Amino acid sequence: MHIIHERESLENQLSAKRKAGKKIGLVPTMGALHAGHLSLVEKAYTTTDVVVISIFVNPTQFNNQNDLANYPRTLKKDSELLAKHYPDCILFAPSEQTMYSEKLQAHPYEFGPLANYMEGQFRQGHFDGVGTIVNKLLRLVQPDYAFFGEKDYQQLLIIKKLVEIEKLPVTIIPCAISREKNGLARSSRNELLTTEQRERASLIFQSLQGVKQKFGTKSVIELSADIEKEFKNSAILELEYFIIANAATLEPATKIEAKIKYRAFIAAYAGEVRLIDNIALN
Repeated sequence: MHIIHERESLENQLSAKRKAGKKIGLVPTMGALHAGHLSLVEKAYTTTDVVVISIFVNPTQFNNQNDLANYPRTLKKDSELLAKHYPDCILFAPSEQTMYSEKLQAHPYEFGPLANYMEGQFRQGHFDGVGTIVNKLLRLVQPDYAFFGEKDYQQLLIIKKLVEIEKLPVTIIPCAISREKNGLARSSRNELLTTEQRERASLIFQSLQGVKQKFGTKSVIELSADIEKEFKNSAILELEYFIIANAATLEPATKIEAKIKYRAFIAAYAGEVRLIDNIALN
C-alpha cells in the first residue's frame, strides 16, 4: 500500500495511472476508520481501477474547538487496516500545511437553502469548511468518482452543489448508511462513547424507524412530539433537533404533500459526543 503525505508525490503517481487509462476513485475521510468507511472503499473498487483514501482532520469545518481537539486520530491503525484489506490502495495523509499552505481559513460558499437548516443552523461555518477541503481534494486528486456516505445526507447534497458551483468533472456516488448491530450509524465519534452510551444510542435509529412506520398516519407535528417525548425519557441522550424535510431541498416540512420524497433527520448528544442520523420516509 502506498502512503503519501505530499501533493507532488500524489500528483505524479495519479498522473501515471491516468495516462494508463485507469479510472480513479476518491474516498475522503477524517480517519479513525471503521466498517462504514470500508464499505465506501468497497463501493469505490466496484466502480474504479485506482482508489485513493484521504485522511485529514479538517480544522475549518469544526465550529467547536473541543470537538476538534477530541476528534480521534489513529493514522497508524488506519493504515494497517487499509493495508490488510486493500493493499493496492493509495492512502493520502497530508498535513495542515499541505492542504492550507497560505492561510487556515474556509472559503465562503453560497450553497443556498441547502445550508440553512440542521447542520448549517447548529454548526455555523461548518459547510464552508467542508466545501473548502472537498474542493481542494477534488482538484488535487481529479477523481472520476468520489464516494460519500448518506449518514451525512445534508453534506452529500452540499457536495453535489459544490461540484456544480466549481464545475468539477467528477461524479458523486452516494453510499448507504453502515450500521452497528444495534442500528447505531457507524461514525468515528462512536469510539468516544462509553459502553452504556453506545448501547443506549440505539434509540436514535429506533426512533427514526418508528417515524418511518407512522409516516402518513400522523402529522409532522405529531411525529415531532413523539420524538421529543422519547428523548425526554432517555437518561443518556439529549435531542438537539428532529426535522422531517424535503429530501431534495432539505426544506423542513410542515405538512406532507403527495409526490414529494421526505427524510427524517436527528442530531443528539450522548454526553459530549454529538451523533447524527437520518432515514428515507417514502
